Order: sequence, then structure tokens, then C-alpha cells
Amino acid sequence: MAIRLYRGVSAYYHHTALIILLAGFLVRLVIAIWLHPGFDEAYYYLYTLHPDWSYFDHPPLVALTTGFGVWLTGNVSQFTIRIGTLILYTGSLTFLYLATLRLYTLQIAINTLAIASAIPIFQIAFGILNIPDTPLLFFWAVSLWLATQEFFDSRVYRPSFRLTLLCLTVGLACMGKYHGFILAISLFGFCLFTPNYRRALVSKWFWLGIPIFLLTISPMLYWNIMHDWVSFRFQSERAIPTASGYQIERVLLNLLVELLYLFPTFGIPLFFALFRTSIQQIRNFSWQNNSSISAFSNEWELQKRGLLLWLSLPLILGFTVIAGYQQILPAWKIPGYWTATILLAERVAINRRYSNARIPYRWFFGSVGVIILLLSIALSHVAFGTFQTTGKPSIYGILPLEIKTDNSTQLFDIQQLRQGFVTNNKLNQALKKADFVFTNRYYLGGQIGMAIDPLFRKPLTCFDADLRGFAFWSKPKQWIGKNAIYVGSKTFDVDLDAKNRYPSYFKSLTKLGEIPIRRGGEIVQTFSVYQAQQLLKPYPRPYGN
Repeated sequence: MAIRLYRGVSAYYHHTALIILLAGFLVRLVIAIWLHPGFDEAYYYLYTLHPDWSYFDHPPLVALTTGFGVWLTGNVSQFTIRIGTLILYTGSLTFLYLATLRLYTLQIAINTLAIASAIPIFQIAFGILNIPDTPLLFFWAVSLWLATQEFFDSRVYRPSFRLTLLCLTVGLACMGKYHGFILAISLFGFCLFTPNYRRALVSKWFWLGIPIFLLTISPMLYWNIMHDWVSFRFQSERAIPTASGYQIERVLLNLLVELLYLFPTFGIPLFFALFRTSIQQIRNFSWQNNSSISAFSNEWELQKRGLLLWLSLPLILGFTVIAGYQQILPAWKIPGYWTATILLAERVAINRRYSNARIPYRWFFGSVGVIILLLSIALSHVAFGTFQTTGKPSIYGILPLEIKTDNSTQLFDIQQLRQGFVTNNKLNQALKKADFVFTNRYYLGGQIGMAIDPLFRKPLTCFDADLRGFAFWSKPKQWIGKNAIYVGSKTFDVDLDAKNRYPSYFKSLTKLGEIPIRRGGEIVQTFSVYQAQQLLKPYPRPYGN
């Protein structure tokens, strides 16, 4: 007898979902081992060295997801800082699958899981890289699943304890990234503008959930209270129009970039599904409650799509508008598109009924084949410099890229930087005797920290105008009279700053040597190491302790 796992769906039919989850996990595992760490995810490694209630840039959960693999293995590497991400994204896909299964059919749930496992930006940003979006998306997915359980358990809605659990999971989403507050607003808007669910807002379960929500985000609130709300001020300033004014071409460029990240064969249908569903909802919107709503399956389907739109459009449209006057990173809107994959999966199932059944398969597997090919090419270049050249025609391929203009070199092998300190006795001894280490760019700090921390646990800071979290991990006068090691990349003016910015702050500043970083046999970055004797005065800080 088949085991019943979910709404009468036997274990046999879940095998396809398990195969998709396992295949996606293995692909992400290989890339996580292969891909060198970037600025951001290495920077979040520093969070693990400074446990706190929250942080200047983001809430605290990214510190836990980053540290999980490091604490588990005792090793600091590009793979170990991503173990938490690999696990959480698999969980996110699982809850997306279960939520779709509650709303629609098994076929649509399988379609959703397959699409969400194939779109490149989902896999890279949420499933491999160690960034705050990963815990945000996990609790976003759990909240979506709980919402489907709460609002679509039966056609006659009665508020339940799940509303309280929703307040908890939305609070945890906020602890992953501030986008979680948009999730809270979206769920509130769904209840307010859907007559059948307004009773949720006056339910005892909702009002019980409010203090639980506040308690969940209290560590973040406490840290900000103690630091003059600096995180909220920093993040909110990104939504303030700049002096350059509003430029529609920025919006169009932002949408084009998103389309490329989503991959056009997925992105265009996804945009179409969102647009078509939105028009349908607007045409059928009614502020008044329909007493016989439970008798109409069409109304029931409209409410399901309404939930998905509320969890997609506020985030997408909000940041699309802001893109006209501020730079918007593609990942900021991705949770909205990720939720909307259910709408695309529904459209695929509908089209399959009324057209050649082979077309969806050709579309999906053709897209996946091209994506795998392009990702393999891109990853081989990032890891091995397949197409790099020092200015001469490349012998590796048809797309020669000059190293000095190739931004992919910013993802480098930290093991080489670590070995530079191990094999050079002069650098090793200087690092061992130093009281602290500093760099000239905050985003280099994480990669430097990952390289030297397993050798010698030294305090690491940044002397620059843009300090981010470094402004709260030390005191300005903490190292007066102490000796330091200055480490930085020539790509980011390490020697120029040593000459012009730092001499007045130290009794002496002497260059000890250089550590070359190679890729494909060529030097792609060079790190300079300086010995700085006796800090004479604190480096100025625009904010922080």
C-alpha cells in the first residue's frame, strides 16, 4: 500500500519531487565547492567572529547560516561558509512545493519545483552564495506554506492558531533581512483587501501573534536602540531619491538585467504570467464580501492567485520604482519572482492541456540545457581563467578577457593568500607579532579574514570612510600605540593609500612584501603587506562606537 504523505498524494508521486530536490542539491554542492568566495559572503564570515544581537548592514541570521558549516567542520573555506545556504535553500524549495500542492495540483507543484530549481539567479543567489537572502527566503517559504494552510484549508474561513505561527515566521524572515517587513505588509494587505479574510485581522490569534512577532525581532530592535537606529537609517536612505532625479531608463535597464538573471526563456513567461494574473485580479476585484463566495470555484481560484500576487508584486513593484533613482541589486526583488513561479507553473499546466504536450518539455529542458552550458562556461572562467589574457590573443577560447578589466578576478582563491603568509617567514612572523590587522576597503576584509584567521586569530578592522560593521567591532582608540599589519589588493589602491593616507597615523609604515594570486597560471591580483608601527591617533569614523 502506498504511504499517504500529503493530501492523499502517495509516496510514489513524491519521488519526482525528491529527484528534483536531490539533483538540484548536487549541482549546487559542486558549484559551492568550486566557486571562490565573493566580497559579500566573505564579509559575512566576519559576523561569526563578532557575535551580536544584530549588525549594521543586516539582521543576525546570516551570521548563523555562515557560521554553521565553519563551526561544524572547524574549517574556514568557501565551501564551509555555504553549507548553511545549501541546506536552507533545499528547505525553501520543499516548502514552496508543499505550498503549491495545497493551492493546486500535483503537476503544478512539480512544475513549480522544477522551474524554481532551474532559474539561474535562484540557484546562485539563494542556493549557493552565503548572503542574508537565504534565511529570508527560507522563512518566506515557510510563511507562504503556513498561509496556504491557514487561508485555504476550507472554503469557509475560520481564523486559527496558524495566524500566530505566521507572525513568528514573518518575524524570523525579518531577522534574515529587512525585506521581511515587506512580507508582513503583503500578508496584511491580502487579508485587508480580500473580504473573505478580513476577519483574520480581528482574530485573537492575530493579536496574540503581534507580541510574538515583536519578541522575535527584539534582538534587532535592541541592537538598533543601543546604536541610535543606525541600521534602519542606513537602509531607509537607499529609498530616498537622489539629486540626479528620476530616470526611466534606469528602470528599463533594471528590468532588462533582471530578465537576463532570470534567463529570458523563463523571465519573459514569468513577466507575462504576473501581468495576466494581475489584470484578471483587477477586473474581478470587489471590496464587498460575497456571501456565497464559497460556492464559486472561480472565486476560490482568484483568492489563491491573490495571495501569490500579494507576496510578489509589492516587493517587485516597490524596488522597480526605486530603481529610477537608486541602484537596485537584482537579488532584492527575487523573493517576489520566486513566489510568482507558482503562477508560471500554473500557466504551463494550462497551456499543456490546450496545446502539444511536448512543447512545455522542450521549453523547459531546452532552457535547462542552455543554462547548464552557459554556467559551465562562466564557472570554468571564474575558477580557471578559461578566457583570460594578459593583452595578447587568448589561446583558450574565442572570448579573450584582459585580466585588468575582468571583474571575475575579484573572486579569488583565499587559500593562496593564506599560503602566502605560511610560506613567507617574514610575513608570517610579522603577522604573528602584530596586535591587529587592517585593510583599506571594508569589502576586502572578509576575504582577508578568511585567509588569516586559521593561522593567527587577530583583530581585523578597516581604515576608510565606508566602514560598515567594522565601526561597531572595535573602539576608535582601542589600538593607540599598537602595531599592525596592513593588507590590501593593488586592484584597490593598497600602495597608493599606504603612501598618501596612512603615514600620518603611524610612527612608521614599511612594505614587507607581496602575495600574488594566480588563476590559470597568470597573476590576477596582487596583495601588498605592510608593517605599521605604533598607531598615533584613531582613524576618523563617520559613525559607530
